[in-house]
Amino acid sequence: NVKEEFYQNIKLVENPDDLLVLVNKNNQLTSSYIPKNLESISLKYANSDKYLQKEAKEAFEKLSDDANNLGYRIVAISAYRDYNYQNELFNYYVKEKGLEYALNCSAKPGHSEHQTGLAVDVEGENKDYDQFESTKEFDWIKDNAHKYGFILRYPKGKEHITGFKYEPWHYRYVGIDAAQYIYENNITLEEYLQM
Repeated sequence: NVKEEFYQNIKLVENPDDLLVLVNKNNQLTSSYIPKNLESISLKYANSDKYLQKEAKEAFEKLSDDANNLGYRIVAISAYRDYNYQNELFNYYVKEKGLEYALNCSAKPGHSEHQTGLAVDVEGENKDYDQFESTKEFDWIKDNAHKYGFILRYPKGKEHITGFKYEPWHYRYVGIDAAQYIYENNITLEEYLQM
């Protein structure tokens, strides 16, 4: 049941290299997992050295390039993160804002999609990912990401399923077929994989 308590009955991910791998509050990657085919995103489409799995990286660069040709700026500000980085990030949020805030807005180490190398956080023209929803880039990407194999991973109104607050800047590569279906049916990756 997708509504079960988060961080309960945690399962170790058995298919970490699968494009449709489910990593969330109840499905955990090992601390040693690193994707085999990480590649650097062109600095034309990233604010610094960022990495995604090869297929996701190529799709993201195509998305960003097509957006750029239409006058939009879609830049990766976070992509692959290893277990230790996520551990530091989560602990930072706990220290600065408290455990409840951290649990709502960040993943515990091993529970972040960023460790798969298939997730990317983006910013637009205003160079503020927190305000990405108010950009023209968001209006474009929400209706076009699926054409490149990406989904808005944590949509509004689905927090009880994903376990995370609405994140208009967080996109996950799942391949074009899955992305198309998820987009057209307004569902989450969790719901798609349950079907």
